[in-house]
Amino acid sequence: MSDTVDDVELPYEEGAPQQEKIEALRERLDVLEEQNEEMRDELLDANAENNKYQQKLERLTHENKKLKQSPLFVATVQEMNDRGAIIKQHGNNQEALTEVTEELREDLEPGARVAVNNSLSIVKRLDDEADVRAQVMQVEESPTVGYEDIGGLDDQLREVRETVELPMENPGLFDNVGIQPPSGVLLYGPPGTGKTMMAKAVAAQTDATFIKMAGSELVHKFIGEGAKLVRDLFQVAREHEPAVVFIDEIDAIASKRTDSKTSGDAEVQRTMMQLLSEMDGFDERGDIRIIAATNRFDMLDRAILRPGRFDRLIEVPKPDEVGRAKIFRIHTRDMNVADDVDFEVLARESEELSGADVKAVTTEAGMYAIRDDRTEVRMGDFRNALEKLDHDDEPDVSRTFA
Repeated sequence: MSDTVDDVELPYEEGAPQQEKIEALRERLDVLEEQNEEMRDELLDANAENNKYQQKLERLTHENKKLKQSPLFVATVQEMNDRGAIIKQHGNNQEALTEVTEELREDLEPGARVAVNNSLSIVKRLDDEADVRAQVMQVEESPTVGYEDIGGLDDQLREVRETVELPMENPGLFDNVGIQPPSGVLLYGPPGTGKTMMAKAVAAQTDATFIKMAGSELVHKFIGEGAKLVRDLFQVAREHEPAVVFIDEIDAIASKRTDSKTSGDAEVQRTMMQLLSEMDGFDERGDIRIIAATNRFDMLDRAILRPGRFDRLIEVPKPDEVGRAKIFRIHTRDMNVADDVDFEVLARESEELSGADVKAVTTEAGMYAIRDDRTEVRMGDFRNALEKLDHDDEPDVSRTFA
């Protein structure tokens, strides 16, 4: 129980003068007001802490309630009729006729994915399924590679632009002539010749959505996973038309079919069949162009090479002498090159080198200049880099037979 006024100890003696009593009471009042202010601050802090714990309690209560709820199951709407919707539950393929509210009926159609409860009543419609792995293959920012960064491949670049870029920028040209634009292009040739760079350059020049993937990413150990990813990949492309799909290392999933009965080979073939279906199936592909690249053209199945799937088969060879000189100039644009550097001579001395090899030579030549504490790259640096590249390509016999 709180003290009454009579119980409070006075801060002065009973016989003290009146003025002394007033001063003592004023001092006591100041102390009490200060204590009251401190206690008010503590009360505000306590209320804030209480609110924080109250919110945490409400969140935990809500999560607890959700955990106690029965799980929902995924199903697909097969048919809509006057009595409701016929659905097929995923997993066990159980079909059921269930009633649908008027509000949900307006949002449902055959093929829609829905969530159902234990009694198979439709709770809500789900978003269309698309594997997150397919979604992350979409390139948000255009590559920085331009046509001017590609040397020695003028004819090949022109064909790629006619197949991919021209139908998107000027489709009326094809309508006037009365032909369908080429739907796909396959780039094949040795490694390092610029196949991927051409695809990047096309992506940078068009406003289309660019989706890239490697054939090896479609190979999975679980049955149906690769085919599902192919479906999701083209679904993402259809949702973002116009789109360019670039498939690198396509030989990983499109190699020649054999009589092998192993589950791994069968899964790769299932993935390839799904890719063939997406490229030339009953469903319209839409405004989607496909670019594929491979180093092993000889391994590809004939079914994927026929017109209608890849209308252009473009060989990308190693550059000739003129092309190598141009590539040297491209990769040395930002380098401080000495006056004695002759790119035509370097092109003659670098026979059989690919575009990637030429780039490696220019980088190595710059490293020689750095080692000598120079800012200028000389002709001797390029020759040393060429010699080093030749030695790096030779097998280490002593290590092989050790």
